[in-house]
Amino acid sequence: MRILVVEDDAPVASFLKKGLEAEHYAVDVAPDGEEARYAVCEADYDLVILDLNLPKIDGLSVLRIVRPKKLSLPVLVLTGRSRIEDRVQSLDAGADDYLVKPFSYTELSARVRALLRRKAEGSGILLKIADLELNRVERTVRRNGKRIELTSKEFGLLEYLLRNAGHRLTRNMIVEHVWNLSFDTGTNVVDVYINYLRKKVDAGFTPRLIHTVRGVGYELRCPTEAAV
Repeated sequence: MRILVVEDDAPVASFLKKGLEAEHYAVDVAPDGEEARYAVCEADYDLVILDLNLPKIDGLSVLRIVRPKKLSLPVLVLTGRSRIEDRVQSLDAGADDYLVKPFSYTELSARVRALLRRKAEGSGILLKIADLELNRVERTVRRNGKRIELTSKEFGLLEYLLRNAGHRLTRNMIVEHVWNLSFDTGTNVVDVYINYLRKKVDAGFTPRLIHTVRGVGYELRCPTEAAV
């Protein structure tokens, strides 16, 4: 799942990014309200962690701008403001949860999981194809009941393939979604990570699920014929 951290304090933003990535989330950081507004409106995030004290556009204004456009997007306000008035204003503006700094990372992590679980219940916590199963909230992958350990990027790549099972995905689509980068024709990062996934998800299992589509990219499907 993809999380946007909106935080102008660089050390705090770095701390959150490292902690969340260690839990296998894909994390982007926006250092001000203007960049946050643009990012939320342009990209597909599963959750936003939003500070209120932001340069350019304050967090409450960001929330009021983006909430009508992203009705189902969970927003966790993480701020130094502890007044009841700030809590009420944030919740009325569309925040789903409110946590005051200084905070326990363990508590923040639990709140993140709770919000993502709530969101995933409407869109499907489990992604499946054949005997392969990915739990989007618990961040686990199993095939034929066997637990498979993946890195953050491998998990993100597999989740994207599963979300688009049966559809051909170009390298450009994959790198832009999973790595949040413009595709560089000189890089083979997608092919490298597809190879990593194949060794963990397909090797030793039948049927093979990750297929090369020559001249296009890759496709995750349960074949009726031999894999390409």
